[in-house]
Amino acid sequence: MAPEQPRVVIAGASGFVGRYLQDAFRDEGYEVVTVGRSGDAVWGNTMRIRELVDGAALVVNMAGKSVDCRYGRRNRAEILRSRVDTTLELAEAIRTAEHPPPLWLNASTATIYRHADDRPQDEDTGELGEGFSVSVARAWERAFFDADLPATRRVALRMAIVFGDGSALVPLLRLAQAGLGGPQYDGPWFPTRSRLRAGTYHHDRHTHGRQRFSWVHVADVVGIVRFVRDHPEIEGPVNVSSPEPSDNRTVMATIRDAVGRRIGIPTWRWMLELGSFAIRTETELVLKSRWAVPTRLLAAGYEFRHPDLRGALAGIIAERRQHRG
Repeated sequence: MAPEQPRVVIAGASGFVGRYLQDAFRDEGYEVVTVGRSGDAVWGNTMRIRELVDGAALVVNMAGKSVDCRYGRRNRAEILRSRVDTTLELAEAIRTAEHPPPLWLNASTATIYRHADDRPQDEDTGELGEGFSVSVARAWERAFFDADLPATRRVALRMAIVFGDGSALVPLLRLAQAGLGGPQYDGPWFPTRSRLRAGTYHHDRHTHGRQRFSWVHVADVVGIVRFVRDHPEIEGPVNVSSPEPSDNRTVMATIRDAVGRRIGIPTWRWMLELGSFAIRTETELVLKSRWAVPTRLLAAGYEFRHPDLRGALAGIIAERRQHRG
């Protein structure tokens, strides 16, 4: 009699990372089922979600509205709701399952740490920050870890900026190709009452384009998910980031080199504020210094496939050209 096919439940499977995970688990012979606004179960149908997680080998949750938007009241509410409510619904489905999954991996974010330009932040000694994005990350992890699920090991994946074909790298490539791929400088800007109340305003940090930039290749995200699955001693928060973080100036210079642009015009905060308003995003995404390091993964023996920024970018750009050739 053939062994039963293991099942993985992927929530938020339609996103960039979710699509890679679907392909990876199918290649391993898993039955892949999805939860989202469409799929094998939809949010709000907790009974159907419980049927899917009951007896599953693992659950991976990547659900959450993109933060690449303006942090107005409605978007802030949806950013929070799409992370916390979906996590709580999965927790309830797992809690009431007859055979709960032995492992649940939930997305989180390296943005949970403070603006750090003095030292790296890891899972044991890192300091959590303040403001809207950090408050969302804290609430997200509380919803994940506070549930009473004694039979299910839980790991929060504190992900850095994910690079791959179709990821957050794409707008940076476009900037470089347009000659605007220089460093991005912080500086003074007008605080408004609404931004101060919402926690979305940041003061000038004088980064001079040296704000730290933690990143990870999407292939390593998939590799880390597999590694955590196969190492039952790993639990709690895990930084999913390259062991060789860079900084904004170096990232932009490396991208320029990769696309063959020698010159990139730098952008100051006043330009970024006006531009981000025009394209409906926030300057925090490029001006906060994120310096996360994967101490727990390295200690457990994970070997990164793409630790080096230059090599990672060259491979992704070559892949894009091949697909579009």
